[in-house]
Formats: sequence, structure tokens, C-alpha cells
Amino acid sequence: MIRAEFRIELPETTWVSEVSRAYPDATFRLLTGLRTGDTAVELGEVAADSPAAVGDAIRDHPSIADYQRLDAAEGTVLARYETSDVALYEFAAGPALAPEYPVVVRDGWFEFDLTGTRTEFERLRDGLEASDLGYELLSIVGDADSDGLLTDRQREVLGTALRMGYFEVPRACTLADVAAALDVDKSTASGVLRRGEARVLKRFLTGPGREPPR
Repeated sequence: MIRAEFRIELPETTWVSEVSRAYPDATFRLLTGLRTGDTAVELGEVAADSPAAVGDAIRDHPSIADYQRLDAAEGTVLARYETSDVALYEFAAGPALAPEYPVVVRDGWFEFDLTGTRTEFERLRDGLEASDLGYELLSIVGDADSDGLLTDRQREVLGTALRMGYFEVPRACTLADVAAALDVDKSTASGVLRRGEARVLKRFLTGPGREPPR
């Protein structure tokens, strides 16, 4: 199994893309959601300097119905609402990989974790490549190292960086921190990381013997 974190550009016509681009400093967290036919009922939280204004923008969007503010605190608003915008659920149904909650949206891009097989991730990759949406792979962890994909040194450096939070968004440590933990210079750590990342990305995104997407 493979676990990966993606960052994908939202279609501009979705309500959350429109509102998040209007408030680029806000963070939107979809905590849970359930599609019911042509609509979806969602529980969402907004963190912003003026969360009430962002909440009002969500409530007033044409795609939103039955907006209920459940809680408000300094810097955050929690609400339950119904939306006719079900693009996220249609996206998830395509490759049969459901995004894991919470789904985080910032300035027109959403971030989420997925867990699945290599075949499922290849279908997801093919769908993203065929679309006009931008996407980034933020992190990936899997079991493909059993056939010697990584050298012992690459496994050590990647594992240290992962444990220290180097691949988190935002990063919990710097490259210099990783190098210090490994007692090597920064350029050495960078080189080993880049070679290890390249091997892992090529394997998980393309599979053995296939060219990586351009």
C-alpha cells in the first residue's frame, strides 16, 4: 500500500475555489462530508483574521444552502451546510481513492492524504495528467523498498528527514537540521535526499520500467 499527500488545484467554478481565492490568507478545513444525491452535507471550519466575513461569503454563495454556524471562536468559525457543488466527490469516485479528512483548502488549492495500491495511484496520476489542473505530490510513503529500491544510506536519510518533519507542510525542520542529526554536511544530506526522492517518485508515480510524467 502507498500513502501520499497531494496538493491539487481546484476548478475555478467550485464555491470553495472562489471563496478561498477571495480570501487567500484563510485556511478552509473540510472536516467531514457526505454526498446525498445531487448535494452534499459538509462540516467545515475556517481559520482567518476575519472568520465571520469568510463564513458570510460561504453562506451567501449560490452553491450553499442551509448554512448553520455551529461555533465561533477567535480566528475560527465552524459550520454545517449543504452544497450543490459535489466536484470533490466526483473526483474521488474516479480513481476509487477517497481523500482522507480533513481536506485543507488555501487560495484555490486543496491538500489531502490518500492511501491505496500502486494501480489506483497510477489511475489517479493518469486522470490528473489528462486534466487541466495543476498538482503537486507533497509526500509519499509505501512498501516498494523490498526489492532494493533505495540504498541503505538513502533509506537512512529519507527516514530521518521524514521523522523530523522535513516533508511536512509547513516543514517542521530545515535541511540543515536533518544534516546535523545525521552528522553530515548540508550538501551531502541534500544530494542523498534528492537521489532517494527521485527513485521513490519515479517508482510510485510511474511503476517499474515506465517513463515519469513530464
